[in-house]
Amino acid sequence: MTSTHIHIRPYQPSDEEQVVQLWHCCNLIVPWNNPRHDIWLKLQVQPDLFLVGTVNEEVVATVMVGYDGHRGWLNYLAVAPDRQRQGLGRCMVAAATAQLKQLGCPKLNVQIRASNAAVIDFYARLGFQRDDVVSMGLRL
Repeated sequence: MTSTHIHIRPYQPSDEEQVVQLWHCCNLIVPWNNPRHDIWLKLQVQPDLFLVGTVNEEVVATVMVGYDGHRGWLNYLAVAPDRQRQGLGRCMVAAATAQLKQLGCPKLNVQIRASNAAVIDFYARLGFQRDDVVSMGLRL
């Protein structure tokens, strides 16, 4: 674990600038996703499942959690680059998992770009296993 004390709480609108900046620093922004729009969308559905981690009021971590009644999902898990490898990502996943368990969620899924070996290794260390599935998408 880490000696850094992280406070995990639901996202607040005043967090937007710090969150968007964090996502840019973590290379989570892709051309087809507008981060401000993604935040707005999340605030329409289960806003209490959008978590931020702060240290001294600075947003240093995020995770968007979803639950459709069948499966839980993690999106936008981010930890500030200068605070990575201190256990903050693990804390964010643990907080998300705890909330999903309270909702009765039986399984948590995450999608990772196949080229992102470091993130695949991170989730594997947390006990996630590869599922024998094909992930498909349709942009609307």
